[in-house]
Amino acid sequence: MNFKPGQIVSLECGDACLHSEVIQVVEARQICWVRPLMLVVLLSGKDLSEQWLEEYTLSDLRDGADLLWPLSLFRAAVDTEVISLLTELHSRDSDQKDGAIASRQLRDFVDRVWEAFPSAFH
Repeated sequence: MNFKPGQIVSLECGDACLHSEVIQVVEARQICWVRPLMLVVLLSGKDLSEQWLEEYTLSDLRDGADLLWPLSLFRAAVDTEVISLLTELHSRDSDQKDGAIASRQLRDFVDRVWEAFPSAFH
């Protein structure tokens, strides 16, 4: 995977998808330093592969913590999937941000990924 700084990447896990900006790729260790932008969670509880963005929640993670995760977990984001989400994210009133809720949502997603892909972290 030849990710470049500034590129948007995605990581899917169940009914959620984390979209992040690549900060740096450490090829020697096969890890990617990413800055989470947003978390999309389907409200139906279905897997993302079964249904895409009919009803969802969008969490703003731009003020949250960065992640250093295995390259193998990420894929390049498709422009058509993130442009409308980024537009929605940027159009929101900055007063609506709730850092504590976003932090908890990211932490919950991290836990789910660790459980779903344990071999990627060894």
